[in-house]
Amino acid sequence: MSAQFPVARPRRLRRTPALRRLVAETRLAPAELVLPMFVKEGITEPHPISSMPGVVQHTRDSLRKAAHEAVEAGVGGIILFGIPAVKDGDGSAADDPAGIVQLALRDLTADLGDAAVIMTDLCLDEYTDHGHCGVLTAAGEIDNDATLERYASIAIAQASAGSAVLGPSGMMDGQVAAIRSALDGAGYQDIAIMSYSAKYASAYYGPFREAAECAPQFGDRATHQQDPANADESLREVFLDLAEGADMVMVKPAGAYLDIVRRVRDEVDVPVVAYQVSGEYAMIEAAARNGWVDRDRTMMESLLSIRRAGANLVLTYYATEAARRLARGAH
Repeated sequence: MSAQFPVARPRRLRRTPALRRLVAETRLAPAELVLPMFVKEGITEPHPISSMPGVVQHTRDSLRKAAHEAVEAGVGGIILFGIPAVKDGDGSAADDPAGIVQLALRDLTADLGDAAVIMTDLCLDEYTDHGHCGVLTAAGEIDNDATLERYASIAIAQASAGSAVLGPSGMMDGQVAAIRSALDGAGYQDIAIMSYSAKYASAYYGPFREAAECAPQFGDRATHQQDPANADESLREVFLDLAEGADMVMVKPAGAYLDIVRRVRDEVDVPVVAYQVSGEYAMIEAAARNGWVDRDRTMMESLLSIRRAGANLVLTYYATEAARRLARGAH
């Protein structure tokens, strides 16, 4: 007589919200969220970004208020992007001690102390009048090595103003080594580098370019950002950055590149960061405004999926709102 076995019923563990929470394989916590924030020189009121409902270019004062709100919600970090009043070919405002990001850094580090990690994007596109991520040659191409010199100077300016983590996002060859050498040489050995290691030449960046006023005036960024067709290349970039001294590595964008997040997570033993970029945010907002998706559920599901793919930290414009929902136990 054959043995009789009970019928497996996986639905037993899905029956109630409490059971689902108890056995959840992936969890999202406020401390794992980083809020990108834009601060603009020369404005007296926050300026809404039309393609990113709910996101603004901040004044120094409104930045401080919003940063306090993020920290009160439990957000783990804030990353600053600056828009100067005057741009030029070398992006001179990027390393000006009186530049907008350096001033904002001093504000936030004085206000917040160790309550959250204050980070800075390190690139030139927000500061150049041509909108590219580096110094240009006479032929209009990016001069990699001249750009590294600028990055090194910006790194020292941001570190001296109080940034705890620098995020080089320009995808220049050797950028992490140049920044690490500059920091160490200036006595900033303890400042961490969160490298945008696998940053793709993506169509999802459009709203950000409105927010940071950094759309390229000609050409594109395909010569230095990764081809969306390539996956193995992302690991080569990650390993190069780690060899040069990166402390964390990033995949950007997140949603369309979850396979890359997973591959990187499986290969490295440092924190993996994923950036839910402006286009991802804008698509959720647009679909929700048309009644096509449930906004809050889609927001939280998108963030959970990034964590499930293996990201330790998620940069998202939803950070404060998501943190508040998590604190209430909402999913």
